[in-house]
Amino acid sequence: MLPRKLIIFDYSGTLSLKSALFGQSDYLMKQLRESGLADLGVTSPGIFWEQIVNPTWMEGSTTEAGYKKVIADRINAILQNVSDDARVNISDAASLFVDSYLSHSRIDGRWQPVLDKLNRHPSVRAIIATDHYAEATGYILQFLEELHIHAVAARAAVAAPGSTAVIVANSADIGFHKDNFRFWGILKNGLDVGGVKGVLLIDDFGCNEQKGNSYSAPEKVEQRKRDTVRLLQHVFSAEVQAIPFIIKDNRNEEAFSELITSTGAIIDRYLVAPDDGR
Repeated sequence: MLPRKLIIFDYSGTLSLKSALFGQSDYLMKQLRESGLADLGVTSPGIFWEQIVNPTWMEGSTTEAGYKKVIADRINAILQNVSDDARVNISDAASLFVDSYLSHSRIDGRWQPVLDKLNRHPSVRAIIATDHYAEATGYILQFLEELHIHAVAARAAVAAPGSTAVIVANSADIGFHKDNFRFWGILKNGLDVGGVKGVLLIDDFGCNEQKGNSYSAPEKVEQRKRDTVRLLQHVFSAEVQAIPFIIKDNRNEEAFSELITSTGAIIDRYLVAPDDGR
C-alpha cells in the first residue's frame, strides 16, 4: 500500500534534545578537554565553531568523509608539518570527541509511542530528515532499534518502497542539505511518495539548537519555517502543515516532555484526518 501521508521529523533539537545541548558552551568545553582536542589547540567553543566546524561543514555533511576525518584533517592543516605520531594523536582525539557527541545524541525515549504508532500505520511514511555527518546514520538507526522501531537508511529504503519502516534521511548519505530541492526530490522518487496528499513537518527550525545565538532569533526561525514549507509544497505538490517544536529553555525537561505529548496529539489528529490534510 502506497502512503497517502508523509510525516517528517527533524532530528537534532526535536527528536534528540541532548544532541543540541552537547553544543552548549559549558558542555562543549568539557568535551574538548576530555577528548584531548583542547590540548591540540581547540581551546574554546569559538575556535571549535569558527576554525574547525564552519570551514568543514559542507564536506562533512554532504559526503561520506565523516566527522572524525574532517576534524582531524582540519587540525592537521592548521598545525602544518605534523609528525606521524602527532597525526595519530589528532585522529584519536577526533574519534573520542565524535563518539562522545553521537553517543549523547540519543532519541528521547518519550518519542517511542509516537514512532511506534507510525511504524505500524500502513498509509503513512515517516522520515527523520537531518543535515548531519556520515557517522550519524548508524547511530540514529541504533537508537531507533533500542526503542524497538523498525527503521532503515534512505538508500536502503529505495529497495523496499512499500515498507512502513521509519526512514533515516541524512544529508551526508544523500549528498545535499535539507534546504536543497534535490534532497527531497531524491526521497520523493526513491521512496515512491510522490502521490502523498499531505505532509506534516515537526521541526524546531534551529530554535532549540542555538540558544543565545542570532541563528535562533525569532525572525530567522520564522523565515526558515516559511522557506521549508514552500520547498516541500513545491516538491510534493501537497498541503504542508508545519508544527514548530520550540521550547523557551532547552534545558527544561518538563517543557520538553509536555511538547512531545502535545505534538503526539497533533499527529494522532493528522492520522485520522481526510487525506487532503483538513
